Amino acid sequence: MASKSSGGDVADLPGFFADLVRCETRLYNALNDRLRERHGIVTSQFEALRYLRDHPGSRVADLAAEFAIGIGATSKSVDRLEKRGWAVRQPNPSDRRSSLLALTDDGSRLADAAEATVTDALAELIGGTLDGSSGSAALQAISKLRSLLEGNQIGTPTG
Repeated sequence: MASKSSGGDVADLPGFFADLVRCETRLYNALNDRLRERHGIVTSQFEALRYLRDHPGSRVADLAAEFAIGIGATSKSVDRLEKRGWAVRQPNPSDRRSSLLALTDDGSRLADAAEATVTDALAELIGGTLDGSSGSAALQAISKLRSLLEGNQIGTPTG
């Protein structure tokens, strides 16, 4: 079903969705390949490491909420980061039922190195497509859509 865009044009929402998902998948896969080759990690591990670096003292529930994934899957991901020596769980002084997460020095160095790789890869893969006013409009539209979805808790896992 087509809907009207703000300019009066008919927007192909199913086509937009297909393009958005395929772009995300291809970019994610490309980053996986680059990160695996250079750092021995995948994109989801990089995202978790970067989040923990930028949000010290986070809980598993905070990671799950940020990435809209279940608590169980998030906890298993943190287990794998711990096993590799990149993160640690520490007792939460305000809630004994949860732990606070922290990066180790190795995890912090890895997050920084991998971020440089991701930044370079994204510049190579999409940098030239986001130039000018159309790129700015695309960035604003995606940001607005994400804010709307997150603000209304649309697509948030229930478990």
